[in-house]
Amino acid sequence: MYYFMAVGALLAIIGLAAISAAQDLGMTIFGYSLFVFGVLFALFLLKRHFDHADGSARH
Repeated sequence: MYYFMAVGALLAIIGLAAISAAQDLGMTIFGYSLFVFGVLFALFLLKRHFDHADGSARH
């Protein structure tokens, strides 16, 4: 799980770099979407971890 969370954080950082270097609207939208995906993916993994720890996870 930690490896995938690191990949999500890396995607978010790449998204922020794409936003800062963007010169057109398409690249800006791509950077924002990559950043949002990375953050939401990491939060999903965190939720999944604690759901499994509680025993309330759906199978």
